[in-house]
Amino acid sequence: MNFVTFKATAQSDNVRWGVEKGEEILEIFDPISEYPDLLSFIRAGKPALELLNEKVKNGSITTRYEKSEVKVLAPYAPPKNIFCIGKNYADHVLEMAKDQAVALPKFPVIFTKPYTAIIGQGEEIQSYPELTQQLDYEGELVVIIGKEGKNISAAEAFDYVFGYSILNDVTARDLQQQHVQFFKGKSLDSFAPFGPRIVHRSAIENPHQLQIKTLVNGEVRQNGTTSDMIFSIPALIEVISRGMTLEPGDLIATGTPSGVGNGFNPPKFIKAGDTVSIEVSDIGTLENPVV
Repeated sequence: MNFVTFKATAQSDNVRWGVEKGEEILEIFDPISEYPDLLSFIRAGKPALELLNEKVKNGSITTRYEKSEVKVLAPYAPPKNIFCIGKNYADHVLEMAKDQAVALPKFPVIFTKPYTAIIGQGEEIQSYPELTQQLDYEGELVVIIGKEGKNISAAEAFDYVFGYSILNDVTARDLQQQHVQFFKGKSLDSFAPFGPRIVHRSAIENPHQLQIKTLVNGEVRQNGTTSDMIFSIPALIEVISRGMTLEPGDLIATGTPSGVGNGFNPPKFIKAGDTVSIEVSDIGTLENPVV
């Protein structure tokens, strides 16, 4: 089951959410009296999902939109910063080392991006030429947490997953170097394109067998698979949740494969006028222009 947040083009001020079914989007719940947004639905847990399945099954849904009638938005703004994983693909670690000797991480490298960086499908990535000359892309699988948990074991981790989506971990490499830590260079407004949909975990048999492909102006730059992660999704959830509560709607961006702009010789950074497309199998394509 695929979930999207959208605006009907005929009602441009009204944000809605629903379920994709073929070429239609079904608005399952009354947007005022039940679950006003996708995040509130995720927070409601299993009872809400069971009710949704019942409504879809019995065909009682009357509010339907053709996909051509809507503008898809980012699924939602998460309750806190986005958890991000650095150096989670060996080939990416090596390309960023620039031929210098480097060891693979023994523990996950964890940083965050603020939710204020989130934009949706088709929205513009700001290039900030006054701040950076080294704007880069990172296509990633993102995990959506479905229920609250702390000290979650790897064996139980998938029970806490609601679904999966796509995130572009846009990065100003020069700002990242100037400030030493990752945060500033990865956190400017528009630096977290997210979407276009969330796919429920039940629809993806194995999230460790998904292809991730990033294209810039149609040129394939990244072409990897989640099977190459150093730290698996259960391992990441186990480590992040140690002593720290994960909440429904939290996002975990699981790292990027090789092929980022900074990894080329010479580098291939993105700039105004470019278009970045990230394709993840079983999820879809997240596309954003750079301005």
